[in-house]
Amino acid sequence: GGDSKAQQISAYELYSVAFGSSADKVFATLAQHPYVAGGFAWTGWDYLGEPTPYYSARSSYSGIIDLAGFKKDRFYLYQAYWRPELPLAHILPHWNWPERVGQVTPVHVFTSGDEAELFLNGKSLGRKQKAPFEYRLRWDDVVYAPGELKVIAYKNGLPWAEEVVRTTGAPAAVKLSADRPRIAATGQDLVFITAELTDQNGLPVPTAKNRLEFSLEGPGEIVATDNGDAASLVSFASPAREAFNGRCLVIIRSKKGQPGTIRLKAQASGLAGGSISLESVRATPTQ
Repeated sequence: GGDSKAQQISAYELYSVAFGSSADKVFATLAQHPYVAGGFAWTGWDYLGEPTPYYSARSSYSGIIDLAGFKKDRFYLYQAYWRPELPLAHILPHWNWPERVGQVTPVHVFTSGDEAELFLNGKSLGRKQKAPFEYRLRWDDVVYAPGELKVIAYKNGLPWAEEVVRTTGAPAAVKLSADRPRIAATGQDLVFITAELTDQNGLPVPTAKNRLEFSLEGPGEIVATDNGDAASLVSFASPAREAFNGRCLVIIRSKKGQPGTIRLKAQASGLAGGSISLESVRATPTQ
């Protein structure tokens, strides 16, 4: 399923293209045929070209991770299957649906546990157990109400993992976080910075689409930005773009032989801007 107008596919991952299969179907087939060596996921990462099923988009939609390196919901379905020893519970969808108040809005849980109980605003919606050859737990009759969704997953009857998803307010600020605090001044080293739109309570706003503008001070340069939206045709070289699912990515490269402090600023109209500093350090002989 999907939205052809927005050129987005459903995160429930219940369907696939005619020449493929859903992850759940592949997992079940492997379990029922133990002589098969393994499966093949196409693809691990979205890539430019082959924009099935929306051919005016820029990239594929089949990745477990999007073009910006952000994990899709399906990432957690694979993780729960591939790493059964890792305590994991992931709720989808997000819980910002003001237009769906009073309407049925299915909730699915990807978990490495074998059963789970779902709560909406503190009220139990039931405890469910995976049947043989099932790889998700489904509450398909949930009536949407804003507030808090919480899941408690169990394994072998014992608490295993939890997750909470909350309805947020409107975007209020930009939060920046880097994958590391320093890079080498080689002219090749990169740092990946995530810009996330948050509400007044600091919660990420998954529906935010505000336009973000980035600027840099110090011995570095912005070499690319992205937001993971397969339908976006904005150049990777652009220092400004709309958020997608409330996020953007900025990639900064050091300048060769120029150590010092690099400071990235992010601005969005009507919101509190964000900034982050990192150090570009003189390269060692091995760098």
